[in-house]
Amino acid sequence: MAGSSCGCGPKKLTTTIGWRDVLGGWKVRWGFGRAKYTVAPGLYRVGMPDSDSAVLVTANYKLTVDQVRRSLVGLNVWLLVLDTKGVNVWCAAGKGTFGTAELVRRIQAVNLREVVKHRELVLPQLGATGVAAHEVKRATGFSVHYGPVRAADIRAYLAAGMRATPAMRRVSFGWRERLAVAPVEIVGALGPLAAITAFVAALDVLRVHRLTAHALTGMLPFLAAVATGAVLVPWLLPWLPFRAFALKGAVAGALVAAALVLWLPMRSVEAAGAALLVVAIASYMAMTFTGSTTFTTLAGVRLEVRRALPLIVIAAGAGAILRVAGAFL
Repeated sequence: MAGSSCGCGPKKLTTTIGWRDVLGGWKVRWGFGRAKYTVAPGLYRVGMPDSDSAVLVTANYKLTVDQVRRSLVGLNVWLLVLDTKGVNVWCAAGKGTFGTAELVRRIQAVNLREVVKHRELVLPQLGATGVAAHEVKRATGFSVHYGPVRAADIRAYLAAGMRATPAMRRVSFGWRERLAVAPVEIVGALGPLAAITAFVAALDVLRVHRLTAHALTGMLPFLAAVATGAVLVPWLLPWLPFRAFALKGAVAGALVAAALVLWLPMRSVEAAGAALLVVAIASYMAMTFTGSTTFTTLAGVRLEVRRALPLIVIAAGAGAILRVAGAFL
């Protein structure tokens, strides 16, 4: 992206995605620098827009901006970027940062009334929950139109006179989209896994005064639990039974745990502890996945956490006790 440093007018935003953008996107997909991957809020020129050109609105999470600008090749539009604290449109709308107050503030800050002759804004459909269109109209004179779900449909939406087809309104959540968050979940689990590895190794040393293959065997259930919660559950989400995500994770974890108990050479007490830990970890990771899906609401997430978290903690505690006891039997 190229931008003016004088601060005297709208900045230029290119539609070219370079290797630095690709690398940056890959890094945040794996959870590195995610909180700082932002674009300066403000008004941007895409192509050669004039006073009649459409004004699109988006969040200042750079991954979001990159998705939008790569869909605007050959178009001449204005892009108004809101300060959502580096959060994507959907999540920011739920948090209130992609909201009425910030939209009104940004319209006034960039003097949008002086830039375009029309009084129309195109917002992403997934930002609708955060914006009260009538309040924006009353405060700024700009009417809000909700564009398509996917940035790839912006061109067709504008060409149709800002009319969306039913397909443009439909929110898809296929297996590729569900697995897109898996790298972040895996990286987030690395710290706890390292601590568990050290703990399992210490148990082995205390038991036989040296490291053995048993230590590696003892780690496999935890690795399997993380893989189940981060990859298997999102992949199989529509087909796993129950509505609650914690229960979906528990079912997947129980199946994986049963396979491990049959395969790994473990004592009965140790196997029971490992199985409980796999179920608890998979259930917890599945429950945290609720914030990444289109399957639930914020109220639903809070209710599930209140109900499931105590049971997960109890299962994990019992599993840890049995796992330790089994190592010395």
